[in-house]
Amino acid sequence: METVNILTIISIAFLGSFGHCIGMCGGIVVAYSTIKIEPKSSKVSQTIAHLLYNFGRVLTYTLLGAIFGFLGGVVLFSNTANGVLLIVAGLAMILAGLSLMGKIKFLTLIEHSFSSSSLYKNTFKKVLNSKSNVSFFLLGMLNGLLPCGFVYFFAITAASTADPLWGALVMAIFGLSTVPAMFGVGFLASLASATSFRNMMMSLSSVAVILYGTFTIYSGYEYITNPLKTLRDCHK
Repeated sequence: METVNILTIISIAFLGSFGHCIGMCGGIVVAYSTIKIEPKSSKVSQTIAHLLYNFGRVLTYTLLGAIFGFLGGVVLFSNTANGVLLIVAGLAMILAGLSLMGKIKFLTLIEHSFSSSSLYKNTFKKVLNSKSNVSFFLLGMLNGLLPCGFVYFFAITAASTADPLWGALVMAIFGLSTVPAMFGVGFLASLASATSFRNMMMSLSSVAVILYGTFTIYSGYEYITNPLKTLRDCHK
């Protein structure tokens, strides 16, 4: 994977985490910080709890990345198919960026109802009420499965790599890049309510998503017009 792609993914994820992720998951972090962490517990104990939660999220994202990377590889039959996949992915990224800006409801329309299932709700509630260290990690893993437009964007990016390992890497980078914001919410609940700051970061990440989508479309065009190019050339 090219350095520019990695830096782009880190930038989009980091900026977006202070806008979208805090808005979507900040409430969960505040909830488990209140329910699961004792007020008198040491800073070290609280830090471990927040790290376990975040690494649980990262693991789920990494596994999803491997799955989407595999699925992306399954649909590859020719150089034209490779290019079409990238163009479709790029268009979806642009729609995702516009959706993050609030211009359209693309991400809202594609969100599923997995989190509303009784099995998920009961498991989430049981883990949330547990006080063990492992429960923080499991809560993070469950959180990673929640419907989230920002996650969908990176899943599309993972699928465009057409490789389980590269797909896992994309989602791992995404997850790790969101840790600073989500970790901060655990100690500074005020971050979750700083609306103006979140809106600014969301706008920056939306523009970055749209630009990256445009670049992806151009890469797809190159694959269609260049018979010697392979899809993995873009990711190595």
